[in-house]
Amino acid sequence: ERFRSFLRIPSISFDGPKGSYAKAVAFLSDLLKDHCELKVVECVPKKPILIATLKGTQPSLKSIILNSHYDVVPCVMDKWNCDPFAAILTKDGQIIARGTQDMKCVCMQYVEALLRLLKNKQRFLRTVHLLFMPDEEIGGVDGMGKFVQTAEFKSLNGGVGLDEGLANEKNAMTVFYGERAVWWV
Repeated sequence: ERFRSFLRIPSISFDGPKGSYAKAVAFLSDLLKDHCELKVVECVPKKPILIATLKGTQPSLKSIILNSHYDVVPCVMDKWNCDPFAAILTKDGQIIARGTQDMKCVCMQYVEALLRLLKNKQRFLRTVHLLFMPDEEIGGVDGMGKFVQTAEFKSLNGGVGLDEGLANEKNAMTVFYGERAVWWV
């Protein structure tokens, strides 16, 4: 249900700075506030980047960065047979909404995985940073493009970073190497 609630926020790239980007960041912050150190960075006004940090037991080690974006592409309404932000759950368990694949699913997968691990009292040697970015769907210039130039990014001490992925309804893992080249594992 949390995923469906997140999908109902119409964080469309070009419209996001009018308020839906802030709503998306507030939603994610609310889920993580009791578990992570949160920081919002605005390299560009009204285009917030949320950094959720879970300190490791050995924070001097290089960190793990799990990057995702909460913006979605615009909807061509006559191509939809329902409200693209209704997050309709079908009888067979599928969710129909803009952002289910690209990429609100990964935002929520990171959140849910972290919450489940913490519930089971898991601790990590390395610090884990969850990054939630705006503007990826329009090139990322005002999101990750600006953020990587900041001292804040450098202070993350990244050793490995994971980015965009693809949910798979089968028992398979889709791995991308480079630009949209599929490697089945």
